Amino acid sequence: MSRDGLIELEAVLVIAARKSFRAAAPELGLSTTALSNLIGKVERQLGVRLFNRTTRSVSLTDAGRTFVEQVAPALRDIQDAMATARSQQETPSGTLRINAFATGAREILAPLVLEFLRRYPDVHIDLVTEGRIVDIVAEGFDMGIRSADLVPSDMIAVPLGPPRSFAVVATPSYFKVNGKPRVPPDLLGHRCVRIRLPNGALYRWHFEKEGKPVQIDVDGPITLDEATLARIAVLEGIGIGFFMEADVREDIAAGRLERVLQDWTPPTAPLCLYYSGRKNTAAAFRAFVDLARNFGKTALQAG
Repeated sequence: MSRDGLIELEAVLVIAARKSFRAAAPELGLSTTALSNLIGKVERQLGVRLFNRTTRSVSLTDAGRTFVEQVAPALRDIQDAMATARSQQETPSGTLRINAFATGAREILAPLVLEFLRRYPDVHIDLVTEGRIVDIVAEGFDMGIRSADLVPSDMIAVPLGPPRSFAVVATPSYFKVNGKPRVPPDLLGHRCVRIRLPNGALYRWHFEKEGKPVQIDVDGPITLDEATLARIAVLEGIGIGFFMEADVREDIAAGRLERVLQDWTPPTAPLCLYYSGRKNTAAAFRAFVDLARNFGKTALQAG
């Protein structure tokens, strides 16, 4: 049984949502083989197949679709009842599931998440990073971390610091050989590390000055979809990179990277913790939100 004693039901719903045993397994804390065996057990107990499985796809059978439609609201009611009971706890414990994009997670991991774990050792945090925007309630997360402009209007948002900005950087040796771009169009004459978005599209570097936006479709020797990989490439002198300033702040301070076009990268929306306005939240949830509020106030004052 799972942490809520409902692993079989939860597994069916997660697989139905993900349409993949492989994708559902990490979310449930199981191996793919263990998850497959668990579903096989459920199907034997029910006497019907819930999923059509091939080597390439997973889909609900008619019986499975009916089962999910009836179980999903019932499971939510049970989980709400459990949350109500847990809300009576005085000592934070249990698991908090947080969804974030990778850059935001890197910014708050040490000062907020790890600090929380030091204060509340009975709490486990399941931090999931991904580029796509998800419905945190529908996908079973307690809270999310995104830029303020990406937080749904029906959510409660807690600012985690001042506005953020992008940074265009390269090594001093790169600029010594190739010169520095003075305005965004100058980038078209430079080797740049290209960025691929989660949807597969190539990212156009966004700039703005005096209210005038500019987008540059840069070119270069490599395309990457993760900022930590792009940082390695730029530090190795491959070319110019485009990052959230927080990801390269230490490199700039240490002189490993130089920043250019700073007057074209004005502050953008701040990072926020957000969550639904549900009632009867657990002690761990309340404690994390309280710490996040204090963290955000301190960061705003420092900024």
